Amino acid sequence: MVKILHFADAHIDIATHGPYDPDEALFVRVKDFLKSLDAIVAAAIDEKVDLVIFAGDAYKDRSPAPTYQRAWGSRIMRLSRAGIPTILITGNHDTSPSSKKAHAIQEFSTLDVPHVHVIDRPQVLGPKDLEGLPVQVLGIPWITPSLVKNSAPEAADPKAELDVIIENMVNVLIQQALAQRDPELPFILAAHASIRGALLGEERNIKLGKDVQLSQALVRDERIDYVALGHIHRFQDLNLGSHPPVIYAGSIERVDFGEVGDDKGFVIAEVSRGETHYTWHKLATRPFRDFNVSIRAGENTMEKILAVFPQPEELEGAIVRLNVSYPDNIEATIDDAQIRERARLALELKINRMPKFNLRARLGENGETQNMTPEELLKLYWKQSHTDEAEIEALQEMAERIIREDAEDDQS
Repeated sequence: MVKILHFADAHIDIATHGPYDPDEALFVRVKDFLKSLDAIVAAAIDEKVDLVIFAGDAYKDRSPAPTYQRAWGSRIMRLSRAGIPTILITGNHDTSPSSKKAHAIQEFSTLDVPHVHVIDRPQVLGPKDLEGLPVQVLGIPWITPSLVKNSAPEAADPKAELDVIIENMVNVLIQQALAQRDPELPFILAAHASIRGALLGEERNIKLGKDVQLSQALVRDERIDYVALGHIHRFQDLNLGSHPPVIYAGSIERVDFGEVGDDKGFVIAEVSRGETHYTWHKLATRPFRDFNVSIRAGENTMEKILAVFPQPEELEGAIVRLNVSYPDNIEATIDDAQIRERARLALELKINRMPKFNLRARLGENGETQNMTPEELLKLYWKQSHTDEAEIEALQEMAERIIREDAEDDQS
């Protein structure tokens, strides 16, 4: 039996909410992510695990600032000094599309850090690599086209679509590794990938590149004893009640309001040949609170808004968002000062105003919109709704993609 700790999607440099702490030269939210990372490292040491597997995405982008690299590195070095073999798999946020460029966690292999193994290309690590640990690990990092060409050229049919090429490659890698494995030792598949059917959070906001989905059949092979996945931020077992467990550990902190209802944590598993037991461990993370209120004409605006808010003490330290929809002619009755007083103990409050406009009256009835495309009408709607420019760009891109795909389906 091998005892492992599996975590993923650290994204330690996400600082989209909260203030900056000049004393530590870190944003408060970065400190939240590091607190979770500290808890994971401490658990690995206290629980005397045999192996730590990090399934990718140390940062939010491929070029982390040196301060964040120092913060990440100091935690990994604690595992190294404790003598715990640690596998770091590169995720899509760690990897450049160019095979010529270094990735975000390159320094651990460059400096040959003891007990730390970086997997930036598909490979199998066995007892000889893991200091005698009786286990085999097939590590698959985030797959890029250049990685396909270099690692499994036989899978790269030039006529096939990218997702088909990548799925073929992963299938080749898994089948080759299973055919060559020692059948007496437990076999672990660790990958940063998207598996079809997984429940998504709203982490699409920070994803980079095309998200290729792989079939669940690839990872449910009973010759595998544990599947350690990263990339999707919600904890889940895609093979619940069956062997092997197919586990997304989830991210270690909430990255945005799309994850408001998701708890965060890591997995400790006892892996044996043909039998695995695991426990998911919840982390103490900063709460996100999301409130929605819709105001109708004639209602007392502030009375209805404040009615959805709990007492200030219940919001202490939380990241809070208030979404208010209302007729545009009553906007002046919304008192931000009263709302902020109620949420004074929160770490951050964002008031998201969503006025409802009478677009027909604003645009007139002379038919000037009749010749506009759906995309142009949508863009006009976003602007009339006072949507932020950054949000308009993201929403417009999503809408255009949906319209385009729908048109392609109609033609097929």
